Amino acid sequence: MASTSSRMLRLLSLLQTHRYWPGMELADRLEVSERTLRRDVERLRELGYPVDATRGHRGGYQLLAGAALPPLLLEDDEAVAIALGLRAAAGGSVRGIEDGALRALTKVMSVMPPGLRRRAEAVASMTVQPGRGPALDAVVLTRLAQVCRDHERVRFTYSAQSESDLAHRHVEPHSVLSLNTRWYFLAFDLDRHDWRTFRVDRISDVQSARTRVPPRALPDGLDPVAFVRQNAARRPRRHEVHILVRDRAVDVAHAILGWGRVDPATFPGAEGGPACRITMATDDLTSVVWLLTELDTDFIVEQPRELADLLQRVGERFTATG
Repeated sequence: MASTSSRMLRLLSLLQTHRYWPGMELADRLEVSERTLRRDVERLRELGYPVDATRGHRGGYQLLAGAALPPLLLEDDEAVAIALGLRAAAGGSVRGIEDGALRALTKVMSVMPPGLRRRAEAVASMTVQPGRGPALDAVVLTRLAQVCRDHERVRFTYSAQSESDLAHRHVEPHSVLSLNTRWYFLAFDLDRHDWRTFRVDRISDVQSARTRVPPRALPDGLDPVAFVRQNAARRPRRHEVHILVRDRAVDVAHAILGWGRVDPATFPGAEGGPACRITMATDDLTSVVWLLTELDTDFIVEQPRELADLLQRVGERFTATG
């Protein structure tokens, strides 16, 4: 059986979900008797945690709103490791776990003591992010995730293109998501009365307005990923990209994650083998280079010339010898 202190921490963690726990179910989860559970609840109350109890055959327990977990006890080097590891994972250095890493980062940062949290935030914000996308501020990511979770209106500063082009936004948050090489914040803009997609790397000074609102549904029944991709396709871009690929259209479409249109085509010298053409618009040719690394086949850049030149420079760097 677990020690009393570790069992109480486990009990507090379960109660922290703010759901109602039937006494028998909670005792089973803790592997104790209902009598022991009642004693542990009394100890939590003595420590100042408001635990509401309902007696009777269907009685149970619930932690009242406003209660919080105790400070997380970490050594300085442990806090640094968490800040760096979760920030790297949330930024995409380990593919497929970005969203889980962000949720973990949100939880860990919220229960750190203030002094330790400031040190962890300093490490995260001053560390170059590994991965393919632009550098992100872990504090901004954490705060955006928190307001999405709590459905709280939020104010922030947004840089549309450059540091001199700043705008103050007041929004109702919907979700934070990772697509391709970037993180996006999806929200309903209260000043523009419409949905907007914001790049997280251009957001700063995030402040919750402390106003909770019911969650809004996205238009046309779209999920967040589909909505962001649809908006990206509508915006004018600097470059129109056309690439011939010697592979099946279905496989290429899967590899480029929906960031372009894939149509059947003919590949020179392929003698009737499968081929297709990728068509997309972008402001950032570097992101196209990363998409092309997902293709394990031959391709030809039809346009723009700048993309062909960029690929040549990247290839020369990788093949250069000392």
